[in-house]
Amino acid sequence: MSVSPICTKDGKKYAFVSFTDGSRNAEGKIPDCKIISNEGFSEDEVRQLEDYMNQELPQIKKMAAGINIMHSFMGD
Repeated sequence: MSVSPICTKDGKKYAFVSFTDGSRNAEGKIPDCKIISNEGFSEDEVRQLEDYMNQELPQIKKMAAGINIMHSFMGD
């Protein structure tokens, strides 16, 4: 799982959560906790990923808020 930095559009904050398992991948969006793209995961697995995002939302938000884009870009 990986998390994007927080994005803002029209005053609303959100972040993307990516799940990868071999050649399968899915991308979700928080705080909606919905999978917005999926390649290879079953419908049941997509529901499980959405449930996971809901259950772990506070921690995922902390992860997204803690990403420093410039720090990551510069490799320091």
